[in-house]
Amino acid sequence: MMRINNNSEPGTHYDASSNRDQRSTLFFSVHDKVGALDECLRALKKAGVSMTRIESRPSKSVDPGYDFFVDIDSRSKEVVIRVVDEIKQVSVVRDVRIVSNLDDEAAVADAVPWFPRKISDLDTFAEKVLEMGEELSSDHPGAKDPVYRRRRMEIVEKAKTYRTGQPLPRIEYTEQERETWRQVYTRLREMYPRYACREFLHVFPLLEQNCGYGADDIPQIEDISRFLKDCTGFTLRPVMGLLTPRDFLNSLAFRVFHSTQYIRHHSDPYYTPEPDCCHELLGHVPLFADPNFAELAQEIGLASLGASDDDIEKLATIFWFTAEFGLCREGADIRAYGAGLLSSFGELEYALTEKPEHRSFDPSMTSTQKYPITEYQPVYFVADSFRDATTKLREFNATMKRPFQVRYNPYTQSVEVLDSKDKVQHFARTIRNEMQLLASALEQI
Repeated sequence: MMRINNNSEPGTHYDASSNRDQRSTLFFSVHDKVGALDECLRALKKAGVSMTRIESRPSKSVDPGYDFFVDIDSRSKEVVIRVVDEIKQVSVVRDVRIVSNLDDEAAVADAVPWFPRKISDLDTFAEKVLEMGEELSSDHPGAKDPVYRRRRMEIVEKAKTYRTGQPLPRIEYTEQERETWRQVYTRLREMYPRYACREFLHVFPLLEQNCGYGADDIPQIEDISRFLKDCTGFTLRPVMGLLTPRDFLNSLAFRVFHSTQYIRHHSDPYYTPEPDCCHELLGHVPLFADPNFAELAQEIGLASLGASDDDIEKLATIFWFTAEFGLCREGADIRAYGAGLLSSFGELEYALTEKPEHRSFDPSMTSTQKYPITEYQPVYFVADSFRDATTKLREFNATMKRPFQVRYNPYTQSVEVLDSKDKVQHFARTIRNEMQLLASALEQI
């Protein structure tokens, strides 16, 4: 589950400054040692600078260790050099460099944010949610309901402690929760034949047959995840609340979708200010069982690995206008495939009228389109097909400034960075072997 905000800075976890133009970002790696971070912070204090953000990730180069990104409230080269010199004197520190300094545009261009390399790295996202997990905003229908809030906390705690490889948590839903699901499920199920795309309509009965989909109970994500894995290799993972766009998109590279397990408040079953299990399981899940859509979603995820903040915003916007609010052509008709539409009674009907503007999907244009998040969309983008959208997305991704390419290895569930001659040659041998298999198969047809 992702929160997209055109005014936010993706990937920032602790940020006390709103003036990005006055910052420089320092990167360094440290060995995992008690008190290591304290030593680094003392060095920053000694250099006489104010720290406005700190972000940590498991290190790519120091094992065991961590990589740190620290924003300092200065762009003066003299100050930056002084800070680097002080940090270098800390014994546990390795690989100190400036990755973002407005006086050095080349350094900005060369900066590569941390990204997960193996599927277990997604565990680092477990508690890094933006909002709507344990806490509710004042306008949430359940904000003043203490019973609902306690129930949410119970469910969120299961997501908080989940780690890769464990069985997905099962929730014993209450009768009240099942009644809320029943109302949503029944009404949407009646609308799908008229508005949903053919791929969605093909998969949905399979979910009813294999995963417990129905009006009487809320299906369990463990059962759904197993079904998806058999279909396309996608799996589900529980999440506490809204992730940053970077973390959410990074997960798609591993064919992992973060799904909530709590449900909207019973007082208004046809409204929710946030994604809930109705949105995830009814809107998103069905198409993750379709090979062509799964490929499109993973392509967005792979492009997000190590992408700049600007490119993350563009990719998140593309996700918004495809996986959330996408339309597609079926002959002379237009159908819905976006989860935000397929889980919304009113907007599903509205989107396919002549009231909004329909534009052909073009990633270069789609990625910069502004959009509202609290009202129906004035503009929707229409794809000719999932395959065509994926082809166009790959062409768009090739224009990004990331200084390397990546590929997903499904055997090890890891991401390989193709940044050396040896790695590229190994990849070429893999492709050659696959081509030989393809040629043999064609000869036997």
